[in-house]
Amino acid sequence: MFLLSAKAGLRAKEIACITWSMVLTATGEVGDMIHLEDKATKQASGRSIPMNRELRSALVELHARGIRGADHPVIYSERGIGMTPNTVVAWFSRLYQRLGYLGCSSHSGRRTFVTTAAKKVGMAGGSLRDVQQLVGHASLAMTARYIEGDSDAKRKLVNLI
Repeated sequence: MFLLSAKAGLRAKEIACITWSMVLTATGEVGDMIHLEDKATKQASGRSIPMNRELRSALVELHARGIRGADHPVIYSERGIGMTPNTVVAWFSRLYQRLGYLGCSSHSGRRTFVTTAAKKVGMAGGSLRDVQQLVGHASLAMTARYIEGDSDAKRKLVNLI
């Protein structure tokens, strides 16, 4: 769950709704993309997210434990049933509380993903528009609200110009 948040930037609803059919290839192997369907996203606008290597490795391991079918949720409770978005939010709340992280929520991994992606997108030859599309924001202004500034980076950037 944590990797889906921090390495793919998924919202609690998306984590709760992601099924194996959204991560498996036609041959039944964990692919290199997450194909979020409309039903799993905030708006009716599914999106595809290239899969981070660490996340893919964790999903391969989870998949090897056995699944019930392509429509079975990737994340499920001890009883083998899917989780609700509220359950995912509560799970993150308990996790961060146990770790002693104050002010963190289910959205913290997503915010970290956006900020990190924004800082590194130039190294990949992309732009903030790519970050916007990865996280499924309707506007670049919404993506910008997630990005934290860095005074040291600003100094370095100005000297690169």
